[in-house]
Amino acid sequence: MTRLPSQCEPEAGRLIPIIDRNRCDGKQDCVAVCPFDVFAMQRLTALDLAMFSVPPRKAHKLVGKWQAFTVRAEACHACNLCVVACPENAIRLVRRAAEKS
Repeated sequence: MTRLPSQCEPEAGRLIPIIDRNRCDGKQDCVAVCPFDVFAMQRLTALDLAMFSVPPRKAHKLVGKWQAFTVRAEACHACNLCVVACPENAIRLVRRAAEKS
């Protein structure tokens, strides 16, 4: 059994990390500190930006830029290491929406 850092929730998926695209500057600190491989660095596409509320003037400059993405949000144990490590304060943990039956 994998030993969790002491501040982590025992069950994954209760909270998930949300990244503010307007703040993320692609410094990779969240990728480095996450013990559960929740994050990965990816290049932003025009399609990515269309899904977020990024002002058009800023969006043009962001296409092709590296940013962090939550590629395994369901693996998050809410240890908060990513939130603390992010120099732009671009990550917050939110309660996962209840699944409808």
